[in-house]
Amino acid sequence: MVNEQIRDKEVRLIDEDGGQLGILPIREAQQMAYDKNLDLVKIVPNAKPPVCKIIDYGKYKFEQTKREKEAKKKQKVIHVKEVRLSPNIGEHDKNTKMRQAEKFLQAGDKVKVSVRFRGREMAHTSAGKEILDNFAKDLAEIGAIDKPAKMEGRSMVMYLMPK
Repeated sequence: MVNEQIRDKEVRLIDEDGGQLGILPIREAQQMAYDKNLDLVKIVPNAKPPVCKIIDYGKYKFEQTKREKEAKKKQKVIHVKEVRLSPNIGEHDKNTKMRQAEKFLQAGDKVKVSVRFRGREMAHTSAGKEILDNFAKDLAEIGAIDKPAKMEGRSMVMYLMPK
């Protein structure tokens, strides 16, 4: 809350240099901020009485957005890439999918490996579990299991993350 938005009777006031000015009535605090051509900003609303500070609100918001942008730059975004298999996949096709998953893991992304069951294949979900376990075992050098294989509707899903 800023300036006239503050509806408390009295506030603990801090000046622009960080010095304590004590507990003052809200009108007096607003007048002091107005005299210095600055804004009265409520910093700690839950305190008794609430803590307000005299600062340039526009400059404060600008610096806050600047800090948030800096923090965003330093974050590493991890994407989840998906590799789909079928319960009766051929060896060569499985190797191709494995190379693709390996590429994703080396790039630092998580990999969602899913086996899609259709029709009567639902009766043989153990075959899908075996395929996923072998897939994870073959990629054990560069990836670790983040979430083990489990059924989600008609597909069995397992997540791998880079080591």
